[in-house]
Amino acid sequence: MAALVLFLLPLFLIALVLLIQWWKMKDISIMIWRSYFNLARLPGPKAYPIIGSVWQFKLNSAGGGKQQQKERDSFSVQISHLLLLQASLGPLPVALVIKPEYCKQVLESNTLITKATVYGDVSSTNEKWFGRRKMLTPAFHFNVLKGYGEIFVKQAQQIMMEQLDSHADTGREVDLFPFVKRCALDIICDTAMATQVNSQIGKNSEYVNAVVRLSDMLFQYERSPWLWLKPIWYGCGLGFEFDRLVKMTTDFTRRAQRRETLIEEGQMEGGGDVMKKKKMAFLDLMLLSQENNELSDEDIREEVDTFMFEGHDTTSSGMGWTIWLLGQYPEYQALVHAEMDEVFGEDEREPSENDLKKCVYLEKCIKESLRLCPPVPLIARRLTHDLILDEFTIPKDITTLLVPMGTHRDPQEWEHPNVFYPDHFESEAVAKRHPFAYFPFSAGPRNCIGQKFALGEEKTVLSYFFRKYGVESVMPLPGNRFVPELILKPEEGVKCHLYKRVRS
Repeated sequence: MAALVLFLLPLFLIALVLLIQWWKMKDISIMIWRSYFNLARLPGPKAYPIIGSVWQFKLNSAGGGKQQQKERDSFSVQISHLLLLQASLGPLPVALVIKPEYCKQVLESNTLITKATVYGDVSSTNEKWFGRRKMLTPAFHFNVLKGYGEIFVKQAQQIMMEQLDSHADTGREVDLFPFVKRCALDIICDTAMATQVNSQIGKNSEYVNAVVRLSDMLFQYERSPWLWLKPIWYGCGLGFEFDRLVKMTTDFTRRAQRRETLIEEGQMEGGGDVMKKKKMAFLDLMLLSQENNELSDEDIREEVDTFMFEGHDTTSSGMGWTIWLLGQYPEYQALVHAEMDEVFGEDEREPSENDLKKCVYLEKCIKESLRLCPPVPLIARRLTHDLILDEFTIPKDITTLLVPMGTHRDPQEWEHPNVFYPDHFESEAVAKRHPFAYFPFSAGPRNCIGQKFALGEEKTVLSYFFRKYGVESVMPLPGNRFVPELILKPEEGVKCHLYKRVRS
């Protein structure tokens, strides 16, 4: 009898543990099976239990990006135009939303604003977002953004253009992407933290390298569901490296929290409208909020880090692709040069607000670049309730992926969907288009709060660039594959022949 008890007891304990685990996972399991059932009618790559669809895609980001675009185009043919697709990230089914009207329903919703699991810890929770969005809005007020112009000018004219001079008229190709990326990083550090990292002249390389490496790791985490399991994430060493790099960057931010400096300068005493104060960094504006007991030190650090990471990669991607695409189309580049000559002549002055308003064609080219090559390749939301899109029901708790590159190439909305064509942004063409056929900065209540900052930076830097230089891209568009990492990048960089303009 005792022997039988000793035999059955371990089995009973194992069964009890399994039952408890099943009870804990019951809701998730029901959600997954319900999701598979509801999404089964949608076209998409073949998925298997546990591993989902990811087994089919190359781990190399450039190869995977080309493969994903091919899959998207293949399956969209089955439904006559871009609507909905389904896939699986590991065991988790996802719905890819592409049709503009469907995107509108997701992005305009005041309830569907929960960012998905794939973002990991890089975005704030709903509760934090609700509390901070209104508080942060004054930091992006037009009058505040105007004050950043001198920083854009310093980093673009005095540093980046000076460095590019040695690469002009040499007859050799040069990759402009590292120059643009370092310029954008210096701009974001100066505007966000009033801190000069001087990455363009090789300073603070440890911090700069940490930012680059973290971006790569976040992309790896995002597309590798097995890494979402902490034992694997830390077991393979990535988790410990990630934590070390995060600590390095956050320590850098903390050192920049210049509370005592602001007090000494009298910026934290008395009332007054923040718009009327002298130009301050994003961090300074956060510290002013802290005086009203709205933000803790950690809250401020988190917001500045978010602004840092989301701010420099997106703008460098936008500027890099614009330069490269104009190097592909000399006829459009000639129109940009003509506009620069008309607005500025041979004057190398800092562009005024009025000057930038006159750079209409340059803005069209930037927007068309953001259409073809949106910096953020995917926007993920977790549904907090069932979403009905025509005859399809996307169940609650599903991760919904909006695909700007797909929506931006919908042939029903765009005259030349796969070609760089700045006239897509003529006012008449814009008026005819669905308002959600274009959303490079997301849209709706959780849109990018810094989009005016980004466009202002890009117009300022590129106005200097095309006043001074012309470019010829060294390869056609199909040869420079999209790399859909955390931010969309060109696989071969922005390789061009650079020459100084000679005005007649």
